[in-house]
Amino acid sequence: MPSFKIDTSTAVVFVATAPTPKVANRKTGEIAKDRETGADLMTVGLLVSDEGEGNLYQVSVPETGVPDGLTPGMPVSVVGLKARDWENEFNGEKRHGIAFRAAALAAGA
Repeated sequence: MPSFKIDTSTAVVFVATAPTPKVANRKTGEIAKDRETGADLMTVGLLVSDEGEGNLYQVSVPETGVPDGLTPGMPVSVVGLKARDWENEFNGEKRHGIAFRAAALAAGA
């Protein structure tokens, strides 16, 4: 599926929730991996505020792109933020949404 770049150059971005491992399989506890590098994926909640509007995004980031010590409230800059739509069917129920992915985060903005 195609992905779309998101420009955060004029936005103020803060950590909303600390990084946690992204689980690929809840039954086994398997951690999701980056398809290109094989690095574990982390999920970070980011508050993105731009042009008077603020949104909370759960963003997947390779563990290698997450600096140590990120805590809620800390300003960050986002490298390579992209959005991709997804859809699946589970137990006969169709679900859909938008997944957010970044190449890396940098502490301080």
